[in-house]
Amino acid sequence: MTEAVFRADPPDARRCVVLADGVTVVYHRPSGLTHILAPPAPEVLAAMSEGDADTGTLIARLERDHDLSGTDDLRGTLTARLVELETAGLVWRP
Repeated sequence: MTEAVFRADPPDARRCVVLADGVTVVYHRPSGLTHILAPPAPEVLAAMSEGDADTGTLIARLERDHDLSGTDDLRGTLTARLVELETAGLVWRP
């Protein structure tokens, strides 16, 4: 079974402001909506800026840029965040 591939708008389509405790406010210019994201959703969205990706590709990008040691069920956690970002309209399946 092939993994789903996700796509996000380019970084200039959103304005991100990091608040306390890693909470990030994201203004999505194409939709005009503002979203409040908690880690690791902002990091996943940033990793998507490199282009379309399935969960395996995203895990490799995130492991390159962040210490993910000790993270339980990384694939499951990432899949859940992608579904949340998809529901919010920040990523989609091409």
